[in-house]
Amino acid sequence: MKQILHIILISFISLSIISCSSSSDTPTTTTSSPSHVVVGSKGTILTSSDNGTTWTSRTSGTTEDLSGVNYGNSTIVTVGSSGTILTSSDGTTWTSRSTVTSVTLTGVTYGNSTFVGVGSVCMNNKCRRGTILTSSDGTSLDNRTSGTTKPLSGVTYGNGLFVTVGSSGTILTSPDGTTWTSRTSGTWEILYGVTYGNGLFVVVGNSGTILTSPDGTTWTERTSGKTNYIVGVTYGNGLFVVVGNSGTILTSPDGTTWTERTSGTSIFLIGVTYGNGLFVSVGDSGTILTSPDGTTWTERTSGTYISLSGVTSIE
Repeated sequence: MKQILHIILISFISLSIISCSSSSDTPTTTTSSPSHVVVGSKGTILTSSDNGTTWTSRTSGTTEDLSGVNYGNSTIVTVGSSGTILTSSDGTTWTSRSTVTSVTLTGVTYGNSTFVGVGSVCMNNKCRRGTILTSSDGTSLDNRTSGTTKPLSGVTYGNGLFVTVGSSGTILTSPDGTTWTSRTSGTWEILYGVTYGNGLFVVVGNSGTILTSPDGTTWTERTSGKTNYIVGVTYGNGLFVVVGNSGTILTSPDGTTWTERTSGTSIFLIGVTYGNGLFVSVGDSGTILTSPDGTTWTERTSGTYISLSGVTSIE
C-alpha cells in the first residue's frame, strides 16, 4: 500500500514506508490563536486560526513521525515515533519532552486531569507490548502497566473512563489511567480508533469493523457496509464520523446505522476530529478536508504533501 505513513499502520501491518516530499510553497504566518492543530510525518505540524480554511506550517524541532495530538489543560500534546512527545501552549512554539526511544506512541487523550498516551515497544520494525504513559501536565511522565503484549493504537476518555484499543481486538479500560482492565471485544481485527459521544463509545478497525459500547465493558459489532480500513473516528454536533482508506467517510447519529458520504477524494484518510463547529479530516499527501455537518466536505490547501495523521481542535 503506497504513501501510508501513519504510524499505527506501520506498527501493525509491516508496510513499506514510502516518504513523501514536502511542498515548496512558503506558508503564510499568523499570530492568532489556533482553532485546530494537525500533525504528521517528518515532524510536520500545521495550525489553522480561521477554523480550518488556511493552514500554517510550524517548526516542531523533530523529524520523527508524529501520530496523535490532543488538547487539554491549556496544553497541546503530540506524540510519535522514537518516544517523541512535544507540548505547546499556543501551537507555535513546541517543547520536546524526553521518554524511552524504543517506544512508538500512536495516540493521546486528556481526561480526569490526566494525559494518557498509548503505543508499543518497537525494535527492528516490529512492535509489541502495549505501552501506556500518563502525565498530569504533559511534562512529567509515568509508565503504567497495560497488562497486554499487543500494540495499542487509539485512546479516548468519556463518561469517567479511559478506553484504549489495539491489535488482535484488544480493548482496555481504566477509570484513572493507572489500573487497566482487559475487555472482550468479540473480534480479532486490529482496532485503530476510539471515541465517546452521546452516551456511547465507538471503536473502528480493519475490515470495516465498528464496535459500540455504552459502558466500555460490553461491546456490539455494527454493520459498516465496508470491508476496508477504518482508522479515525470522532463525535460532534450529534453525529459520529469515521474515516478510512480510499477516501472513506461514514456518518451515524447513533453508532448503529451508518451512511456513506462523498469525500471527493480517494486518498487514505487517517484522522478526524470535531470542534469549533467543524469536522476536520486529514490523511496522506497532505490532505485536509473540512465539513460543518459531516455530509458535505471541502478540500483545503495544506501546503504540504507529507502524510498527515492526527488532528485536534482547540476550544
